[in-house]
Amino acid sequence: MRKRQVVVRREEPSRCSTTSAQTITTVRYAECQKNHAASVGGYAVDGCREFMASGEEGTNGALTCAACGCHRNFHKREVETEVGYEHVAISSNGT
Repeated sequence: MRKRQVVVRREEPSRCSTTSAQTITTVRYAECQKNHAASVGGYAVDGCREFMASGEEGTNGALTCAACGCHRNFHKREVETEVGYEHVAISSNGT
């Protein structure tokens, strides 16, 4: 079984007329926060430090952590957004 780190990237174009902006959002899933002792009124986490998909993208295994067996939603979601700007020259002669 191969472990994979999941990083989701999304690019969104800007609608600004004088500059062109590109937003890149990177989502990373960090340590597991599932409380394994909730049923007995306690608090205990398993110590899993990073989500590693147990299957290929598009399968149910892609949402299950290979290290701890928990669903991806139990892992801390970290979002990083980068914005890059590119100035666009607009000619005044109509061309």
